[in-house]
Amino acid sequence: MKKLLTLLALFSIQIIFVTQKAAAQCAMCQATVESSMSEGAGIGAGLNAGILYLAAFPYLVLGGIAYFWYKHSKKRRDAKRIQISGNYSV
Repeated sequence: MKKLLTLLALFSIQIIFVTQKAAAQCAMCQATVESSMSEGAGIGAGLNAGILYLAAFPYLVLGGIAYFWYKHSKKRRDAKRIQISGNYSV
């Protein structure tokens, strides 16, 4: 366990300190920036809504999965507790 934590810490330090600049972007982002610049808007005016849109859905999906998982495990836990106690009138 200690070896795994050491490797994880070294990997995290490497990611933090050894980074390279990424000069690439998707074609849709590039087209949006070019069109917003030609219209006179700021460079990132059209990208903020898209970034929020793309960032929200993974959290919504994972939140939904976590909610249903919690509800399902709670039902199983309650059913097991009733079965063990023998109190079926609850």
